[in-house]
Amino acid sequence: MKKKILLVDDEPDILELIGYNLRNEGYEVSAASNGKEGIEMARKVKPDLIILDVMMPEMDGMEVCNIIRADPALAHTTIAFLTARSEDYSQLAGFDSGGDDYITKPVKPKILMGRVKALLRRTRQPLVSTTEERFGVTMDFNRFLVIQNGKELTLPKKEFELLSLLWSEPGKVFTREAILASTWGTDVIVGDRTIDVHIRKLRSKLGNDLFVTVKGVGYKFGA
Repeated sequence: MKKKILLVDDEPDILELIGYNLRNEGYEVSAASNGKEGIEMARKVKPDLIILDVMMPEMDGMEVCNIIRADPALAHTTIAFLTARSEDYSQLAGFDSGGDDYITKPVKPKILMGRVKALLRRTRQPLVSTTEERFGVTMDFNRFLVIQNGKELTLPKKEFELLSLLWSEPGKVFTREAILASTWGTDVIVGDRTIDVHIRKLRSKLGNDLFVTVKGVGYKFGA
């Protein structure tokens, strides 16, 4: 079955060029020219990957990403931002809103295809069909849900993957390098602040005491 990719960009030339190269690689490609249309198309197509421009009129890519991540049916769709902006704060904002990768324009077609293949390889499938509970937190890997005090939480993909890693071995200190390799992979370059942002979000949703900072090393879950 062909992998489905949705392109969202307000520049027709970009849509045409990237769409052409993706179709040549055998992908099923859909396109939208603005954020609102992109959200509607994503809900309709259920793509495996969304390549999303950041700078668009009316609704920018960050806002689109936040809306998509809030939709349980799309919360774990892989999203790569495509933008001409390369400032650190812009990249951090992209990961903060739930993006999985950050591709700066202009990008050569071969390099883009390599990033696309890497992102699709990292798409995770449900790990098990049962639920398990630790420290009052239940993880349902089949439904990508976190349950605490009887309340079901749908986390953005990276938050869920980061929690899954720390939760898998309570008390073990995971180094920043291990967290980056497991959650973001070696194909994506992200800074330490990206990890801190995601930990902060998990703490705000599940409780500060569940996550322990080991200064200069990394993080652990539980006591």
